[in-house]
This record gives sequence, structure tokens and C-alpha cells, in this order.
Amino acid sequence: MGAAPEYLALLVGRFDGDVIDLPRGKARIRLQRGDETAWDVLINSDGAKLQKAATEERADALLQADEATWKQMAEDIRGGMDAFRQGRLRIRHDMHLGVGFLAATSGNTAPGRLTFNRQRTRKGTISYLEAGQGYPVILLHGLGGTKASFLPTVSALADSYRMIAMDHLGFGESDKPIGAPYDAAFFAEAATALMDELEIDKAHVVGNSMGGRVALELGFRHHDRINRIGLLSPSLAWKRQRPWLNAVKLARPELGLLQITPRGPTENIVRRLVPGGMEGWAAVGLDEFLRSYLTPRGRAAFYAAARQIYLEEPHGPNGFWTRLRELERETLFVWGKHDKLVPIRFARHVEAAVPHAKHVELNCGHVPQMEAPKETHRALKSFLKSATVPAAMSA
Repeated sequence: MGAAPEYLALLVGRFDGDVIDLPRGKARIRLQRGDETAWDVLINSDGAKLQKAATEERADALLQADEATWKQMAEDIRGGMDAFRQGRLRIRHDMHLGVGFLAATSGNTAPGRLTFNRQRTRKGTISYLEAGQGYPVILLHGLGGTKASFLPTVSALADSYRMIAMDHLGFGESDKPIGAPYDAAFFAEAATALMDELEIDKAHVVGNSMGGRVALELGFRHHDRINRIGLLSPSLAWKRQRPWLNAVKLARPELGLLQITPRGPTENIVRRLVPGGMEGWAAVGLDEFLRSYLTPRGRAAFYAAARQIYLEEPHGPNGFWTRLRELERETLFVWGKHDKLVPIRFARHVEAAVPHAKHVELNCGHVPQMEAPKETHRALKSFLKSATVPAAMSA
């Protein structure tokens, strides 16, 4: 182990390979003490090995904290996730592996502990994380995101529910089939396929952005499988004229397979376009976006999903707003007052279509569970707590 501090050796010594999912069969996790010396944890099927960082090698995930935080993490099995939630531990590059490492070194063996898994389904292999026990809640991320965007929600509700955050097909660590439609119906069928494999007959569902649109599709198509629906700044069909409609119809997402996308220039451009793209949750979100977008299949999936969102018909017999009026399930809409992607003025259209729905307005943007976590999770807890669930499945 070289000159690695004893507290890092203790942390890595608790490694449990059954908790973490390694999509490529191995991983290099870099542990850095402030801006000083770093050590690498090399993980494979044989376990985990700690050594001095090979700085010429790019780490798959980077974990940064000061010495006091690392010591606390080594001494307290809950220290890793606590430090991450409190902002004393930063995770970059790959949240799937970074948080997976925290879970694998927590020493927690209790039922309901945080785990990372992959499940083969009839629609493809789906990556998901799970924590908690009780009535199941399926969490669906937005366009360009991954299951990591719901880590705050998993942490907030896992004491009462079985929380399952999945990567949509085409995103994160899930399969990325070429030529798939990547529309709301496709994603909804994948979600029910995962529910089938996990032997979940019925669940609450919570979705952000595109994931909110998928949650609604589950309510339209599979209302018998869904209990309550929580929608965090959900993607909705355009009400106004779409100026680029014909051009988008002609666009071919498959061209993303051929697009030249060098990591350095692409990352620089993307981070400059997003305010705060080098810091905090914005930086983490862009890490997750780039992780998929920098792969040919990930780009094709992203373009296809974005195209479908734009092309969705708002009106007519099968139009979104027509179908929304038929929604039966109890529904909560959480709106961000500063959301530029799904402006809060959409709320009045939703109120006209679904008068029985509940609404909460928060002082945040497009990702309430990250930008206003306390208020968002307080609203979700109150909304889900009043639901009727089978006695055997209640929290």
C-alpha cells in the first residue's frame, strides 16, 4: 500500500464487491486529500487494491475531501454518504462509480443498504441503484441525466420507502440500443420491464424533466401499475407553434454515431454554456451528461430523445394535452419559479387539464430535487404519505 494513510487503508479494507456495479469489469477510483497527494483504488473481480496515484492515468472517478473528512469516513460507516450530502466530499467524473465506492466501503450490511445493480430485462439491461425498505418508489431522471440526479431523493426518503433510481435505456450505464424510438412510450415500457424483473406489481413514480413525461406515460398506459405520480418540472408538449418542426422531423439522430467529439474541446464548450458548470451540482450534472454524450451510442440516444420531446403532438385524439385530461392517478406537480426549460406558466394549462392535481411552486430552476432539496422532499413526503398502500407493503 506504499505510503497510504492508515485511515484510507481502513476505508478500503471494508470494500464489499457485492455492493458496487462495475460496468467495465474494473475501475480506478482516485482518493485525493484536498489539493495534495492522491491514492488510487484499483477495483476488479478480485477486490480492491490501494496504491499511490498514477497521475498519468485518468481516474474513472475522483473523490476529494480534506484529511479530517477522510478520517471521519474511515471511523464512521455512515461518514461517506454524510460527507457527500453535506458537500465536504466532492465526487467527479462518474457518480455511478464514485457513490458506488462509498456504498461498497461503508461497512453497512443491514437490509435496505445502498446498492448499485444491473438487471437484464426484455427491453435491455438497465442500471439502477436501490436503498431503503417499504413501498417501492421508482425514480426517473431527465434528458441527458442519470440516476445520480436522484441521489438526494433516495437519501431523503429511504427511511420510509424502497427507493429505486434507474438509468433510462440510452443513458448512464444502461444499454443504448441503436435505432430505438427513445420516446415516452419506449422509456415507460422499459420502466415496467424493470418492475417485472424486480417483482414489483405497483409503485409510486417520481420523475424530473423528461423523466416526468415518462412518469405521465406510465400513468396513461399502465395506471394499474402506478399508485401516485410526483412530477418535478416535467417535460410537457409545446402549446405554441414549433418554428423548427419540419427541420427537426428531417433530422437523423443516428448521425450522432459518426460525429467527431473529442473530450477536451467538447467538455470546455459544454461547461462554458452552463452557468456554474465547473462547480457544485452543475459540475456533477455535466459530468454525468458528458459520460454518455462522449460515446457514439449515447449521443444518438440523446439526440433521438430530444427530437421526440420537440415533435410530440400537443392536440388531437392522441395529443398530449388531450391524454392529460384523462389522467386518473393522484398527481403532484413541483414547479421551479426560475425554470427556463419548463416555465411555471405551464401550471395554468395543467390546472385546466387536471383540476384534481396538487401543485407546489419553489424558488429554484429545472432540477428541484437538487436545487431545493429540503422543500422538494418535504412536499414529496407529504404527498406520498397520504397514499393508500397494501398493509404488507407500507413503510
